[in-house]
Amino acid sequence: MARAELDAIYSYGGRTRTPASQPLPTRIGGFGGPTGLADYIRREKITHVVDATHPFAAEISRNAVAACAATETPLIALERAPWAQVSGDHWIEVADIASAVEALPETGAHVLLAIGRQHITPFGARPQHAYTLRFVDPPEGTLPFDADVIVSRGPFTLDSELEMMRARGIEWIVARNSGGDGAHAKIEAARVLGLPVIMLLRPKLPDRLRVESVDEVIQRLGHRACLGA
Repeated sequence: MARAELDAIYSYGGRTRTPASQPLPTRIGGFGGPTGLADYIRREKITHVVDATHPFAAEISRNAVAACAATETPLIALERAPWAQVSGDHWIEVADIASAVEALPETGAHVLLAIGRQHITPFGARPQHAYTLRFVDPPEGTLPFDADVIVSRGPFTLDSELEMMRARGIEWIVARNSGGDGAHAKIEAARVLGLPVIMLLRPKLPDRLRVESVDEVIQRLGHRACLGA
């Protein structure tokens, strides 16, 4: 969008303390629900909304659908395709965090929780496990259980994921089906090591125009694709 010289603003939710910089004007923080987002669209005279958030950030995606409907503003969702199982994968697909907790074994195991820090508390119900957590930012306050914490920002490589899992004796992985390449190395590593993956399925969202590439977004906005610049 910056290369196409579009008049655009980039909005961060504010959960990451040190977000990556962007080549567009940036705002940080929520809008105040669908009504607040609708007010923002009207006030700033927004003509198009691109929902490029995480596939599991269901609340803002639902708010965007409602706000764009209320303001009659075109909405485009940039949503990467989910991962698909291939030969050698051992997935246990679950619909929510509670089901993921239940899917863990009864006997203690070394578990990698790759689900974001806001979703870890329910796993305290299975304290017999040795958990490894990986966050972009250091955790604030006390964790709900003892854990090995890795502070690191992806993308990660297959070699680095294999090294991490072997060093910590990881036996189970809990992950969200985020799709894309940046976080896929842990799924490849699980396949190489023959580890079971408890895979959270994506939340159901309202119908909306959905594309899978930035090129398609640019084209839908009426501009030529500019990724080769």
